[in-house]
Amino acid sequence: MARRIGSRNVSGIAARGSRWGHARVRGLLVAGAIASLGALTGVVVLGAGISSAAVATAARTENLRESGKLHVTGRPNGVKLNEQGSASGTISGTIYIHLNLSSQTRVSAEVNIYPSGGSLSGYGSASYRVEGADAVFSGTLSITRGTGKYAHARARGLRFSGSIKRVNDATTVAVSGPLSY
Repeated sequence: MARRIGSRNVSGIAARGSRWGHARVRGLLVAGAIASLGALTGVVVLGAGISSAAVATAARTENLRESGKLHVTGRPNGVKLNEQGSASGTISGTIYIHLNLSSQTRVSAEVNIYPSGGSLSGYGSASYRVEGADAVFSGTLSITRGTGKYAHARARGLRFSGSIKRVNDATTVAVSGPLSY
């Protein structure tokens, strides 16, 4: 029965039973294992060696659990709020949110977070309802771009919720779910 290692068929080599044949098979198995490891870790295998200059950054996934407390910085018109504050949790930093009350039951948001080493930006949509002195919202958020160490950041369907104090527009937000970067 023929064995394939990468694109090589090694059945004929092993069948010879010679010392050279077994050494060659072991060498091909080691090369195949290194190539497989390289594919998993982002290391490029060149010939029999590994190029340290060809090491790629592996994707990283974090399970976000963020919360933020924000205050109003502007109200361009009656249905938009610009908010700024601090985010804490898995990724801490300054957070800016532009909320747009798109209907009597829906709100959309543009979110920008500036943690140490980069930034994250995305868009969200949520339903909201008035509960006494607060407007409460709940929906989803997607991270569409990033910079610095978050340059390849992507996330879809993050849980996005919070509340807005109707008296002063102070906002609390919570975001959770997996982020890859």
